[in-house]
Amino acid sequence: MVVEAFLLEDISLNELFYAIAIDDNIKSRINGKSYGEDCDVPYEDLSYIRVLHKNFKGNTQIGEMIVNQSIADDVVAIFEELYEGDYPIERMVLVDEYDANDDLSMEANNSSAFNFRFIDGTSKRSSHSDGLAIDINPLYNPYVRTIDGKTVVLPENGRSYADRDLDNPYYIRKDDICYKAFTGRGFTWGGEWKNSKDYQHFQKSE
Repeated sequence: MVVEAFLLEDISLNELFYAIAIDDNIKSRINGKSYGEDCDVPYEDLSYIRVLHKNFKGNTQIGEMIVNQSIADDVVAIFEELYEGDYPIERMVLVDEYDANDDLSMEANNSSAFNFRFIDGTSKRSSHSDGLAIDINPLYNPYVRTIDGKTVVLPENGRSYADRDLDNPYYIRKDDICYKAFTGRGFTWGGEWKNSKDYQHFQKSE
């Protein structure tokens, strides 16, 4: 939702960037979706964050995300820094708006975090399962891996953005404001992985 500028004039940014416990309203939105029947993460380990961000038109929007409570304060500070730096994020709603379908969320260029799921093709839990990973502008910063000579790109509609030599303002690059905001608070970036590249992905250990 776009926020009219005049509504922000008399409000402190601290009031608009915050983290809260998972309440009954949020539970009703995520149960059976990102928080499936097999989810063993206690609600108490998660936090709902509400922030502002600039969309691709430069307008201010409300963003929301669920993360592990151990990183919630850092994440709120990161998005406040990105907002003040006019960093563009197209969309930031709970992955549950896409029925917790990560592919659909990425295809819509939705930035998100918590989603109890396993890494594609494996029985290994994704770091998103614990709310310790965040994906930013995933369409323009896809996951890229070459397997048996075939290059896999996710989301599939982000294939052209696997070419990181393109001049694209929505690419995350080493030492840009997004990279620095996350890595400066102890996150690692998937764009620096060796066997694959996950340009959208930042994660942190508890």
